[in-house]
Amino acid sequence: MAMIGLFWITEESVHLGAEPEGYGLGVRLTPEGIEAVGTDQKGFWAWADVRDVSVHYAQVRSSTRWLVSSVMDTVLDVAAGGGEAPPAFEIHVRTDEEKAELTVHCAAVGGYVQSEYELSLELLERFVDGTADVARLLEWGRADGGGATPWRPAREALLSSWVAG
Repeated sequence: MAMIGLFWITEESVHLGAEPEGYGLGVRLTPEGIEAVGTDQKGFWAWADVRDVSVHYAQVRSSTRWLVSSVMDTVLDVAAGGGEAPPAFEIHVRTDEEKAELTVHCAAVGGYVQSEYELSLELLERFVDGTADVARLLEWGRADGGGATPWRPAREALLSSWVAG
C-alpha cells in the first residue's frame, strides 16, 4: 500500500483516507464511481451522476509542522503504547438528487501536507468532471502500490501528473 495525498492506493483498490479494516468506515474510488463502505455507511454513486465531491474537517498542516508533529506523535505513541483511533474526516458526495456525508479516517500521522491536500482536491475535481480516471491510480497501484509510500517530492510529482492528465 502507498499513501499519496488523500489517496490510499493498494494493488487492488483506491480509498480516500485510510483503507477501512473489517467493518470500519471508508470511501472506495473505482473507475465507475464512489462507493461508501462500512457499518451503517452504504451507497454507490456513478461518476456521471456526481456533481461535487468535497472534503471536510481533514487535518492539514504545512510541511514543517507536519514533520515536527509526526516525530512527536511517533515518540508519544511509542512511549504510551499507541492504540488510539486515527482522527476522522468527512467526504461529501453531491448528485442532482442527493447529498451524502461519509466518514473516513485520516491515513497521515499528524495530518496531510498542505501541498498534497490541494493536489488531491484538484484530482477529485478532475474525477468529477471526467477529465481524470481512477484507473490511472489503480495502474500505478498494481505496478508500485505494493511497496512503501514514496517520499513527499515523489508523491507530489505523482499527484501533479495525475492532475495534468
